[in-house]
Order: sequence, then structure tokens, then C-alpha cells
Amino acid sequence: MAAGPPGERLVARNLRKDFAGLRAVDDVSFEVDPGEIVGLIGPNGSGKTTTINVLTGLLPITAGAVRIGDTDITGWPAHRIARAGMARTFQVVKLFKDFTVLENIEVGAISAGGVSRHEARRRAEDVLEHIGIARLANVPAGALPQGEERRIEIARALATNPRFLLLDEPGAGLNDAEIEVLMPTLGRIRDQTGCGMLVVDHDMRLIMGLCDRLHVLNFGRTIAEGTPEQVRRQPAVIEAYLGAETDAAGNVAGNAADPAAGAVHAAG
Repeated sequence: MAAGPPGERLVARNLRKDFAGLRAVDDVSFEVDPGEIVGLIGPNGSGKTTTINVLTGLLPITAGAVRIGDTDITGWPAHRIARAGMARTFQVVKLFKDFTVLENIEVGAISAGGVSRHEARRRAEDVLEHIGIARLANVPAGALPQGEERRIEIARALATNPRFLLLDEPGAGLNDAEIEVLMPTLGRIRDQTGCGMLVVDHDMRLIMGLCDRLHVLNFGRTIAEGTPEQVRRQPAVIEAYLGAETDAAGNVAGNAADPAAGAVHAAG
């Protein structure tokens, strides 16, 4: 698995997205370097998924610019952006339930374009091996528990050989044990491929334990950015999202968190 050339960062500048007079994303700017994991967090309706949809071409941009390295991809259709090196997952897992795990990942490789069936199979096997789930290759996707479905969807995105991987709530619906499996999986992907990641999630254990930097949105605007340690102590973030101070492990206490899981579970 190979990512793009070193130094080709993903750059979003002054992104804006309007829906019939409603401004969902308002002047948002950030960067993701190769090999870096950036968390995009915020409360329900803050514009996180809309930002990913704009970056990946699923929604047309109202204003602003998106670049990968020196290439301006602003306004490109989704399939062209994907072939330029940006892959994504969705909040709702979208696997082909009647296909095997290996076949699902082959679909990802083929969707990148210019790949033979033989090369797609080789690439899918390689991804499964690197993620540590080769044992599931011949299992029907519909027979998998939710935690494994998440990992298969990530593997399918990886089969496109992305420079940047955008993950929309990879921890959604996972229990504590599944989160503990997901975190090192994402870390291995970063270490082995060198691709940059933008991760949207509400589980603070995952976000605080995985991300190098955080970018926080509220009502479509940036309210904070920095390292997890810097961000979790900012009053604006606590007031708008966390609702309380977090401990050293990233667990959140207070009425905005699930006391049993120690994680924020606001949707959106």
C-alpha cells in the first residue's frame, strides 16, 4: 500500500457551503499532512459531515478552495477527486452484503480506475494482510459484526491507494472492545501507508488517543484548533461541545457525555 509523494498536503481554504440560505460551513480552513491524523469534531449539526462531503465532491462547494499538493481540486466531481487520491468512509457502512470480504475490497481497488481484476485481487489481499484481517477474506460481508464491518469499509477505501483517508464516524455504534481494536488498526494504517487522515467522531477516547491535531466546529465555524491537549482545555470547546473537563485519557465527564463510556455521543 503506497500513499502519495511526501509533502503533498491536503489543504482546505475558506470553505463555505450554503443550503437555501442556511450556511452549514462558514469560512473553514485547515490542512492535513501526509502521515498525520487530524480530528474534526464538534456538536450535532456543526458542519463536520458537510465538510467531508464538500472535500470529496459529494456536495458542490459554495466558496473556498481545496488542494492536494499543488493540484487545485475545487469543484471536481467525486470520482475525479477519488482518483486524485482522496478516499472516504460513511457514517452508515455501505458493504455489499452478499459479496465476500475480499470481493468487497476488490470493488474498492477497481473503483480507483486503471486496475485489472488480477491487480485488484492482489491489492485487496495486501490490504487485508496489512490490517490483520486476512482470516476474513472468504467470509460473506453480511455475516460480520458491526466492528468488523467498519474495518472492512476502511480496508475497501484503502484499496484505492489514497493519499488521504477521510473517515466519517468510524467508531459509531462500536462498543468499548471494538473501539480498542479500531484505534491500533488506524494507527497501523497511518504507519504503514503514510497517508494522512481526517477523522470525524464523537468518541473522545478514539479522538484523543489517535489524533495529532484537532479542528473544532460549532455552527459551521471554527472555534478551536491545536493538539488534543490544547483543545480539550479551551473554554469555548468545553462550553460548546465537551460540557466538562476531560481527564488525561481523553474521557469526558459531565452532562454532555455518556458516563458509562466516557465519550461524547452527539450525532451529526
